[in-house]
Amino acid sequence: MSNPSRPSPKPKPARRWLLWSCLFLITASASATVGAIAALLVPHPGVGPTENSTAVAERDGTQFGLQYRITRPVNLLIMGIDRVPEAQPGTPEMLAGRSDTMLLVRVEPRKKNLSILSIPRDTQVNIPDVGIAKINYANEVGGPELAARVVSRTLHEVSVDRYLRFNTNALRELVDLLGGVEVFVPERMEYVDQTQKLTIDLEEGWQTLNGDQAEQFARFRHDGNGDIGRVQRQQALVKAIQQRMTSPSVLPRLPKIIQVMQQYIDTNLSLEEILALANFGLKIENQSDIRMVMLPGRFSGPNEFVASYWLMDPEGRDRVMSQYFGQSAIARDDFLGQEGDRDFDTLRIAVQNATGRPEVAEKVADYLWDQGIRNVYIIQDWPDDLRQTQIIVQQGDLDGAKALKRMLGFGAVEAASVGDINSDLTIRVGDDWLESPSADLPSATKASAN
Repeated sequence: MSNPSRPSPKPKPARRWLLWSCLFLITASASATVGAIAALLVPHPGVGPTENSTAVAERDGTQFGLQYRITRPVNLLIMGIDRVPEAQPGTPEMLAGRSDTMLLVRVEPRKKNLSILSIPRDTQVNIPDVGIAKINYANEVGGPELAARVVSRTLHEVSVDRYLRFNTNALRELVDLLGGVEVFVPERMEYVDQTQKLTIDLEEGWQTLNGDQAEQFARFRHDGNGDIGRVQRQQALVKAIQQRMTSPSVLPRLPKIIQVMQQYIDTNLSLEEILALANFGLKIENQSDIRMVMLPGRFSGPNEFVASYWLMDPEGRDRVMSQYFGQSAIARDDFLGQEGDRDFDTLRIAVQNATGRPEVAEKVADYLWDQGIRNVYIIQDWPDDLRQTQIIVQQGDLDGAKALKRMLGFGAVEAASVGDINSDLTIRVGDDWLESPSADLPSATKASAN
């Protein structure tokens, strides 16, 4: 099996435009499916942008024949819809269920980056004419228009310019057409979902997943973290598919992918807008230009509500909308000290050993303690060894992660909510720590262990 951490070879320029024109939004979808499908489609007849929406694309004589460009920042609501029993592929009923995946994707043409907000399906919201409910109910009650309105109101009236919905069958089809994807499964996964008729049975470790197994990986909920653990796995899966998409062997399969995927999609993106998004994709060069985050919050307690909810953290929401979506609800200076210094006392920092060597997490935690950072705790070792330390932005605090990286002097900021869900930042310690002078310090185990 090939080393999944090794960068995939870059496509040749002559092929790269075709890859992006057909598959651009794959990198914009933490659900690991919808993006690729979005850019494969001409929208359904009669489905266009909303009446009061502002144009987001215009003609541009750019290279490789892509004649449209994004004219302003665009927010795209993407939803994966649960299976509706007896609904036939290609019918409106197929997409009339509850949303299993909900993402808000921001395309920034000037900054040339993407921001992807994963909204847990159990997020508590107020749905017009319904009341307090889970956000995944909005599509079933009022379709994409109501879902977009609820998302906008929940996120400080953020604009939702376009939507895209897909049926969850699409993931299996797409991964099979790609010939499988290589994914690290962090633990044994075994569960039967009678409602969705889904049997999950995956072993721990690196493996190549077929379409059925990829769906199992993305939808598994019985790891102690419920829906939040699933959001994390979806973010990991999108990276695996993105790596697979860079393979030249995928290109001959594009006509078949286009043919199959059309039956699973509904969108109000116009063809011109899809081409403009593809053109924008040509400018995405680095993984760091794709930023993923989960809506900050917590699980409701057993005595708070009859149903179990993900309760949004208003301050965390404001931080994400400021740092990822350009909203001015809270000034960025509110998160920083003078001259960009960061007060780490307000952050919960988890430390996780990913070197396979004993006491590494303890040494890193003690080093942070010696630097005056007290709110540090140690979590269970990561089962896969890493060459480079990851500073994971669990709650969307990019500025805090960058400040921590400057203080450590090593590692890389990972803009994805794949760390410990109780942390603000998770340091997943790799072998580069062993090369730092601080690695020789004796461990006093001052930090707490979870």
